[in-house]
Amino acid sequence: MAPHADVAVAPVDGLVDSPAPKSDLFTVESPNVVYTEDAIKTRYVYHTTAVKRTEDGKFVASPKESVYDFKVDRKVGKVGMMLVGLGGNNGTTVTAGIIANRRNLVWQTREGPRAANYYGSVVMASTVKLGSDPETHNEINIPFNNLLPMVHPNDLAIGGWDISGMNLAEAMDRAQVLEPTLKEQVRKELAEIKPLPSIYYPDFIAANQEDRADNCIEGSKASWAHVEHLRKDIRDFKTSNGLDKVVVLWTANTERYAEIIAGVNDTADNLVKAIENGHEEVSPSTVFAIASILENAPFINGSPQNTFVPGAIQFAEKHNAFIGGDDFKSGQTKMKSALVDFLISAGIKLTSIASYNHLGNNDGKNLSSQKQFRSKEISKSNVVDDMVAANTVLYKKDEHPDHTVVIKYMPAVGDNKRALDEYYAEIFMGGHQTISLFNVCEDSLLASPLIIDLVVLAELMTRVGWKTAEAGEYRGFHSVLSILSYMLKAPLTPPGTPVVNALAKQRAAVTNIFRACVGLQPESDMTLEHKLF
Repeated sequence: MAPHADVAVAPVDGLVDSPAPKSDLFTVESPNVVYTEDAIKTRYVYHTTAVKRTEDGKFVASPKESVYDFKVDRKVGKVGMMLVGLGGNNGTTVTAGIIANRRNLVWQTREGPRAANYYGSVVMASTVKLGSDPETHNEINIPFNNLLPMVHPNDLAIGGWDISGMNLAEAMDRAQVLEPTLKEQVRKELAEIKPLPSIYYPDFIAANQEDRADNCIEGSKASWAHVEHLRKDIRDFKTSNGLDKVVVLWTANTERYAEIIAGVNDTADNLVKAIENGHEEVSPSTVFAIASILENAPFINGSPQNTFVPGAIQFAEKHNAFIGGDDFKSGQTKMKSALVDFLISAGIKLTSIASYNHLGNNDGKNLSSQKQFRSKEISKSNVVDDMVAANTVLYKKDEHPDHTVVIKYMPAVGDNKRALDEYYAEIFMGGHQTISLFNVCEDSLLASPLIIDLVVLAELMTRVGWKTAEAGEYRGFHSVLSILSYMLKAPLTPPGTPVVNALAKQRAAVTNIFRACVGLQPESDMTLEHKLF
């Protein structure tokens, strides 16, 4: 039997007698977990299975063990969140929501009073299983944000950029998302926030956005001056708010896809030259990414465009900076990634998926342009690929369900997106099953908690180090934060690594990595302690 993580490995740094701080909701009693005032240090045995194919087409599975040391810095510090698209539906909604939570606001609706909350946030509104009580056999669950030290959203300093110069109170009215009684309670604070001027390259977003572009940095194509301008904005925001760290997140308009061109955006050096030369295939979001990387501020892309061209990923790796993307997974796609995983895991063969969206907010207006819609179509269409590829019983090589995505701009529905899906599948003995869903998604109210999760988790990852047991120094995770995949439609992964879209696997990856950081084994639903008598 493989050794348990609590035995057969050396103690961490010889500090096993260090007491855990009293403020923690839980502590782990193990010779492989050390609490100091500044850090949590863990020695962890990671179990995997290596599989080889034999010449006769069979497989040999070999259990493997690797020993890793983790270290989590316990001091969170003061954190800032800078949003690109601060004056948009998502930017105004998340800002108003954080202010409402800071003040514990209650407001009246026609359905009665409502109180500020963080529903929809994995970090703030979900729990994880810690273990079981051996006497009662009951599971013990704790809030997700108690697994490791995390910044509280109420403590985030908020700023950012927008091509529209409206203050956030006016922009909140324009968005038409929040209840009037809530808006009146946060209006004063939001009126004092005005977005910084942003960069605007007309070729990358729909022409129908031009009338909003009254708050722009001079220049209509990429330049190194734009990079330096944005870098200064980040530094000034950090200094003026006394921040230890800043996380930058793109929640602005969907851009068209940038063409990948050899010698332009295929390597880090070529991308820098392309920006310096003002090449037309460098997008605003990529310029923001480069500026953030140079300021060591994690940059997350919440829209579907290919911000992270190969040169941008290489640039992040070169500077040991964190990036994550792409496209918030809030409504229809989250349902799809859960339902498809369930059906295929149940041995039901999906043969077609048809997704229709009616969207009336400014995102829908921008997506009414074909080039911008194509970016969204790609991010929505690839979400089932890994689940299909994993089941070679149902699907032969290169076989894939028909998958159609349609988005139509319908101003009347506003931010209440209508998502209609039909799943058509083959079942036992030539039978068929059709599942039809009608999902009314209050778009920005689903996306805003994802923004919070992405920022909180990205900041946490800047404080997590790991190394092999033999290595001398801790190092950070790879620059591409695939741990954020649960919140993103088209999750970015390190080059050469598999993409995981199945929702349950994505959630398990986050939970189990954090459990490893405190010396606990992955969550298990085997419950052998209740089955073996």
